[in-house]
Amino acid sequence: MEFINEMIDFLIHVDAHLRVIIDNYGLWTYAILFFIIFAETGLVITPFLPGDSLLFAAGALSATTTLDPFWLFIILSAAAIIGNITNYWIGYYVGPGIMQKGNIKLFRKEYLDRTHKFYEKHGGKTIVFARFIPIIRTFAPFVAGIGFMSYGRFMIFNIIAGIGWVGIFIFGGYYFGNIPIVKDNFTLVIFAIIIISAIPPVVEAIRQRNLMKKK
Repeated sequence: MEFINEMIDFLIHVDAHLRVIIDNYGLWTYAILFFIIFAETGLVITPFLPGDSLLFAAGALSATTTLDPFWLFIILSAAAIIGNITNYWIGYYVGPGIMQKGNIKLFRKEYLDRTHKFYEKHGGKTIVFARFIPIIRTFAPFVAGIGFMSYGRFMIFNIIAGIGWVGIFIFGGYYFGNIPIVKDNFTLVIFAIIIISAIPPVVEAIRQRNLMKKK
């Protein structure tokens, strides 16, 4: 319970925590952010790590600290792309065995099923759409690796999605994060980003639940 409370606090006050990291670790902040973005997209058991809010906060702070928005964009785009590649190959090698098991201890099977339905509906564009949907973006490359997409086709969508996702939030934070009304209400802005990011999977979950009731 304490871990959950700490994670919620980090998500909502990510700007404050990130500023402390920048002050304490300087250039190593790039490596720390790389690892977080890589893990959030590359490790199927860590969908709870911050993504959208962290990128926006990093972009906003790059306007007032030693962080450089261009290098943030390059480094974190690489983290997002490499993370998806790692997740794809994890899905390729261990996914088929996991999908055959009814009980999965490390992560919830309904996330995989939900992502599978995304592929059925949107095809390859799932990799792009999923980048902007928490949880789904962690499982999309994993499911792709199981056999829903060839590696070459996956890489095309992966590069486009990774660059687009990171660019939108990094430069969005850089250009808009320090506008007085945004800066003075930064916690509310981060909370709004978290809520907006959570809307698509919640809507999809409600839709699936209603469909199950009708059957």
